[in-house]
Amino acid sequence: MRNYSLRMSNLIKSKNPDTREKPYSCDVCGKSFSRRTHFTIHKRIHTGKKPYQCDICGESFSRIGHLTSHRRSHTGEKPYHCDLCDKSFSEKSTLTSHKRIHTGEKPYHCKICGKSFSDASHLKRHTRIHTGEKPYHCDICGKSFSCSSHLSDHKRIHTGEKPYHCDICGKSFFCSSNLSKHKRIHTGEKPYHCNICGKSFSGNCNLTSHKRIHTGEKPYHCNICGKSFTFKSQLTNHEPVHTGVKPYPCDICGKSFSENGSLTIHKRVHTGEKPYRCDNCGKSFPSNSHLANHKRIHSGEKPYHCDICDKSFSQSSGLSNHQRVHSGEKPYYCDICGNSFPCNRNLSKHRRIHTGEKPYHCDICGKSFSENSNLTVHKRTHTGETPYHCNICGKSFTTKSHLTRHKRIHTGVKPYPCDICGKSFSQSCKLTVHKRIHTGEKPYQCNICGKSFSEGGVLTRHQPVHTGERPYQCDICGKSFSRKSHLSRHKSIHTQV
Repeated sequence: MRNYSLRMSNLIKSKNPDTREKPYSCDVCGKSFSRRTHFTIHKRIHTGKKPYQCDICGESFSRIGHLTSHRRSHTGEKPYHCDLCDKSFSEKSTLTSHKRIHTGEKPYHCKICGKSFSDASHLKRHTRIHTGEKPYHCDICGKSFSCSSHLSDHKRIHTGEKPYHCDICGKSFFCSSNLSKHKRIHTGEKPYHCNICGKSFSGNCNLTSHKRIHTGEKPYHCNICGKSFTFKSQLTNHEPVHTGVKPYPCDICGKSFSENGSLTIHKRVHTGEKPYRCDNCGKSFPSNSHLANHKRIHSGEKPYHCDICDKSFSQSSGLSNHQRVHSGEKPYYCDICGNSFPCNRNLSKHRRIHTGEKPYHCDICGKSFSENSNLTVHKRTHTGETPYHCNICGKSFTTKSHLTRHKRIHTGVKPYPCDICGKSFSQSCKLTVHKRIHTGEKPYQCNICGKSFSEGGVLTRHQPVHTGERPYQCDICGKSFSRKSHLSRHKSIHTQV
């Protein structure tokens, strides 16, 4: 009976890894193992020994199980099938992890921050964020990585190897995850859903980044100026502002860029390539981000909100430019006159005042414009189009800005306050004119008598004093006036009973 109890006790211990004896200790890192085979496999991490070699491509592995799984990348065999979505996998462990996408199960928890994961390996990699551990080193450039797969992917930058091929378009990739993401371009699959707005994404990392729009989280900080960013790519793009480094030059026009992706997009200016097509209207774009911004015209989505006035924007750049209205920041300077602007686009437009450049031509009357938007608005004088309608009174306008200003008549909103006396205005131009009361500035001067005025309209009304011009004529008695307001007062004489 005693021998039976002892056997049962040993059996229970063998089933419970926490109570099982671990007599095999690693003399390098101190980790212990209950089985000699596990200990032998572990030592290969330190020695780098990989005794199992693929007879097709020559790649070596520390475990025979890894070699077996690897061989399926050549054969295409995927013997493990998900019974919920019919997706197939080359490894059983990958299928088990995949099923948790459907169940939402995340059984592995970080003891430091409490974050949960669907896979033990994901937790292990995550823990290194807290510890800073990067145990995998590139023997070519010395760069370190927190997981071995990142090191393997990185090494292909040096070798140029792209072993993962798309069987639809033939495009090749450094790593299998990039191939999986790429294939969703062809299939249209978007398995990752935002639980706040319902938007779907083809990659989990895209969903994670998107959620920051809702939370306002900006986890990437510039260690030079302290500015924070929603995406790591935004921080990467920002950093060359301080260093000025632009290591990617265009071999056609010589323009340089801070990142290779920007150079790739720029080259399409020369080639005319527009590989991203809108499935609503068929319009094509040189970059995926331009297509994403365009699609919001159809959906009406404006996910970027100003936390000061609650105004919303379809693009993050629109929000950034708008926020400078509140802060007064104007970081873009004209090197000719020193004038400042809140965004680079406004500076580019302004420079045409100095150069006289008017690259946009009306094909009806031949008139030229310095901005494409001005040409678009001008064309409506020929067509009579007024596409912007007030949903309160039904009045129509040729430009969106005119509609926005008009709506403030109904709402009473005056978002432009004077920082001197506190008076508010519905339009920024009215605030600019008002401030001249405080500063005494009168920038509009009559070239005949030298008299100065705070508004251009007042100068226009003044000039007929010298010319004698009276362009406003009464259609009842024929009397003429130099000002429209004088004609209006005069007409009351005829209407009086």
